[in-house]
Amino acid sequence: MADVTTVEAFEDLEAWKKARELTQSIYEICARGEFGRDYGLKDQICRAAVSVMSNIAEGFERGGDKEFFQFLAQAKRSCGEIRSQLYVARDQRYISHEQFDCLVDRSMEISRLIFGLMQYLKKSTMRGNKYR
Repeated sequence: MADVTTVEAFEDLEAWKKARELTQSIYEICARGEFGRDYGLKDQICRAAVSVMSNIAEGFERGGDKEFFQFLAQAKRSCGEIRSQLYVARDQRYISHEQFDCLVDRSMEISRLIFGLMQYLKKSTMRGNKYR
């Protein structure tokens, strides 16, 4: 994980980069077949994926460690929401077991990265504008 003190923009955060990749993958699978016609599930999982990216970005841009922590917590919750919705997609046979495993693994990796950032913020003595 990149040291937050060396990060100049949210785009530099590994968690955000991986969340962006996951969001792209989610949008791709939602555009095909039966999944594409299940508007409720498609909308929900896409919104959850975007929420991960957005909350990391918004929290970082707030400039305060406590606010960033809260936004990271929301991003982490959205990772759990994605995983739960992937079970529905797999159970409905919208995605294969291989796709499910890959996307769940990626979501869990992002969740761990976010948790690492949260732990860093808890222990860091840096406060305020961009954690310097």
